Amino acid sequence: MYAISKFAKLIGITPHTLRVWHKEGKLIPRVITKGGSRYYTEDQLNEYLGILPKKEEKIIIYSRVSNHNQKDDLENQITFLKNYCNAKGYITEEVKDIGSGLNYKRKNWNKLLDDVCNNKVSKIVIAHKDRFVRFGFEWFEMLCNKHNCEIEIVHNEKLSPQEEMIQDLISIIHVFSCRIYGLRKYKKVIKNESLSNRN
Repeated sequence: MYAISKFAKLIGITPHTLRVWHKEGKLIPRVITKGGSRYYTEDQLNEYLGILPKKEEKIIIYSRVSNHNQKDDLENQITFLKNYCNAKGYITEEVKDIGSGLNYKRKNWNKLLDDVCNNKVSKIVIAHKDRFVRFGFEWFEMLCNKHNCEIEIVHNEKLSPQEEMIQDLISIIHVFSCRIYGLRKYKKVIKNESLSNRN
């Protein structure tokens, strides 16, 4: 706790200005004694000076595979990353997902991003870029960096199966094939309506 005179000195104003601010509701003392003495806290000082509280050093191991048939691969990822982090002296928590790298609706991945945006994570450790997201990694890395979170890539090619990439590419082709089919069907409907109107 800081008395009004000390607090005023620390933030570079006069005690009179602090009293005025109190009346205006701009900066209210945390404690006011029965005798009318005003006291301010360390948190109020830091808030006024724009000093952010020290961020919790939370390090996350993130691992992912595309489907349930790859559970062994998932465990291999986790074991490898744990050993890596232990060697580095990191204290970590695990987050894992089963889902395509093209799927941006992965539950645990989205929860992790929420924690990043709330400044709760200082580092994410992954075996390879595509374990985090198949496309747009640089954008997500930039998002994390803006929230003082680093993505550390261990670069273990064995944990980045080529088969998954093929599956994801087939998924992309399927999506665009459906869209093309939809456009053709839409054009056919328009053409039929146009002929009906002429008749």
